[in-house]
Amino acid sequence: MLRGMSSPARFDRGHTDDLLSFLTASPSPYHAVATVAARLEKAGFRQVAEVDAWDGASGGKFVLRGGAIIAWYVPEGAGPATPFRIVGAHTDSPNLRVKPMPDTGSYGWRQIAVEIYGGTLLNTWLDRDLGLSGRLTLRDGAHRLVAVDRPLLRVPQLAVHLDRSVNTDGLKLDRQRHLTPIWGIGGVREGDLIAYMAEEAGVAADDVAGWDLMVHSVEPPAYLGRDRELVAGPRLDNLLSVHAEAAALAAVASRGADLPHIPVLAAFDHEENGSQSDTGADGPLLGTVLERSVFARGGSYEDRARAFAGTVCLSSDTGHAVHPNYAERHEPGHHPMPNGGPILKVNVNQRYATDGSGRAVFAAACERAGVPWQSFVSNNAVPCGTTIGPITAARHGIATVDIGVAILSMHSARELCGADDPFLLANVLAAFLEG
Repeated sequence: MLRGMSSPARFDRGHTDDLLSFLTASPSPYHAVATVAARLEKAGFRQVAEVDAWDGASGGKFVLRGGAIIAWYVPEGAGPATPFRIVGAHTDSPNLRVKPMPDTGSYGWRQIAVEIYGGTLLNTWLDRDLGLSGRLTLRDGAHRLVAVDRPLLRVPQLAVHLDRSVNTDGLKLDRQRHLTPIWGIGGVREGDLIAYMAEEAGVAADDVAGWDLMVHSVEPPAYLGRDRELVAGPRLDNLLSVHAEAAALAAVASRGADLPHIPVLAAFDHEENGSQSDTGADGPLLGTVLERSVFARGGSYEDRARAFAGTVCLSSDTGHAVHPNYAERHEPGHHPMPNGGPILKVNVNQRYATDGSGRAVFAAACERAGVPWQSFVSNNAVPCGTTIGPITAARHGIATVDIGVAILSMHSARELCGADDPFLLANVLAAFLEG
């Protein structure tokens, strides 16, 4: 359970247990948004279709589009110019994705052709039991989620006997030749993989017109360490934030508070490759949903401008915890630690959108939630990453603050975070959404 309106946050292992279940249920962005939608429906939210006319009624609503979900709760008495409080995240993670002609192989091995998605740590996909997940598109335009969550594929590393210098010169992987998974022995049979996935989804192979499939590790997330104070698992970047935001929005909506603004969850796809898609943060989805919400409540363009001017967004994505084996890669005065609370991410070159005003907003939410927090800034000699925060700020003119949770092994097939931090983050997000 998340904090009450005035009680400080205390670590709740149940929240992190639920995160582990969420990660397991969400091997692809499509599964992640379906899981969030199911949880919001249990909390009283209802799905609205983009092709339908919207009403201005109070209550919780959400829109699904591919691997993205926008959800919002309209309190009683909200006017057309009521501003929004947005918590933002992304649903995608770096991985290997199936190519249009997937069936391949050589020398008697059956293999699957894959394309590298995002900035993944390539070596972390080697010698790991892998499943397949995503969605199938049927001839009538419908989508069917599919997940093979058992060992199906493997990318075998070359034996040390055949690469004697690997431990001295380092592993060198050719992105085209060395990352093709095997899934059996025998000749290549065109159409075999999609026929197999169609059977797993319970549809006829001839009905499948398209697919968006990706590889995932089937090793389940787990607590780690002598005192189980850490969590190791896949897709912490950034399903940890998506899970926390869904819990925060549901908690705020369930209390039915007299909110002075409209709380919003915005979870986008394609952040890991630049956000430029109809479901990415650089697309029109968020702005369209917010505008339609204003207009559905009888608002004008003037009301829309006033609502956006008063809106604030917390963009939550994972950041780097100080690595004990590579401390020189971090900024000497800023060493975020697991279980130290959420991090405020700062970059004066606008790789993060945080400024002094945003710091004040975040600090106030942490104080209200009774949660400690930390600051992150990159070493000046190490390029800084980015996320949806600057895109949201620039595209919509919305004041945005970049925050997150400190992790290790970012963009690995399996990442590491503190077991307390997901609960602490959810409490800060709930405090922010409340006011």
